[in-house]
Amino acid sequence: MQPVPAHDPRRRPARGLALFAAALIAAAAPCAAGACEAVPGATLRLVGGVPAATPAGGTPVAQADPVVDRSAEHVVARGDSLTSVGARYGVATRLIAVENGLDARKALRPGQVLRVTARHVVPPPLADGIVISLPQRMLFFFRGGRLASAYPVAVGRSDWPTPTGDFTVVNRQTDKTWVVPPSIQEEMRREGKRVLTEVPPGPDNPLGRHWIGLSLPAIGIHGTIAPASVYGFRSHGCIRVHPDDVAELFDRVAVGERGRIVYLPLLLAQGEDGRIWFEANPDAYRRGAGTVETVRAMARDRGIAEGSIDWGLVAAMLGARDGLAREVGVDRDRAAERNAGGG
Repeated sequence: MQPVPAHDPRRRPARGLALFAAALIAAAAPCAAGACEAVPGATLRLVGGVPAATPAGGTPVAQADPVVDRSAEHVVARGDSLTSVGARYGVATRLIAVENGLDARKALRPGQVLRVTARHVVPPPLADGIVISLPQRMLFFFRGGRLASAYPVAVGRSDWPTPTGDFTVVNRQTDKTWVVPPSIQEEMRREGKRVLTEVPPGPDNPLGRHWIGLSLPAIGIHGTIAPASVYGFRSHGCIRVHPDDVAELFDRVAVGERGRIVYLPLLLAQGEDGRIWFEANPDAYRRGAGTVETVRAMARDRGIAEGSIDWGLVAAMLGARDGLAREVGVDRDRAAERNAGGG
């Protein structure tokens, strides 16, 4: 895998805290035995479906998309931090620090190359449209039942949760004036800040340049002037996206586009190649974190034999809840060999 310059728009894809570090990072090692080869210029990689090389901005051709892989080798640019890098790829900063043997208290050096492992289990898709998975802090965009794009996002804080449910896109605006809701004005007042009623377009507008309004009350998908805040529970309910990603999404959706917001802390999937993937995320809204028994029920529901799953690894992932998809099949080493063309 060749390092990709920080300014290159293709940097997004290419190619795992403390208590479970050794076991979990080993389970997350990217591209083991050639299992997920880099696709030059691709916008994402799909693991376990039908592989497809895709030009940047194109639509992947895959019949089953159990896992999206945004892993990369990231070349540190001036101003980068572990937080900003994690936000860009959709991965916890502590995982980047552990994977690269870094002291999280020390600044990154420009030109430094970081391995970033960032994989997510794809939630139940729509034929066409947007699925926003709140515990994952990810937005998935589908076309023809296939995953076309996946972006890290920031969602509502635990005390200001993003609502779940189906929606449609009701408007698209660039350089929208932010009309500050009374509830946020009251928060400004409580915190001793200057109370704003409107913020015009420009560098101080927290909506960024692109706004995709949803049919859910007072909720939209929008850019941000604080990209490092992405991949967190940080907003007042809206879906906050990196400026480059929301610009791309803005051009691909139209008024009337369907979507769904879901709350699924645990995700389990099996690809057409037989590989089994699991992801455990924080239960930020305290709606039910799930246990090993929850995962056993998920396996039965999906027709996955319980004996084919490494339950020790699943239990460790439930303890960590770091938001990284890992292969949890008991024969995952052999599966990787088969996927790479081995015996």
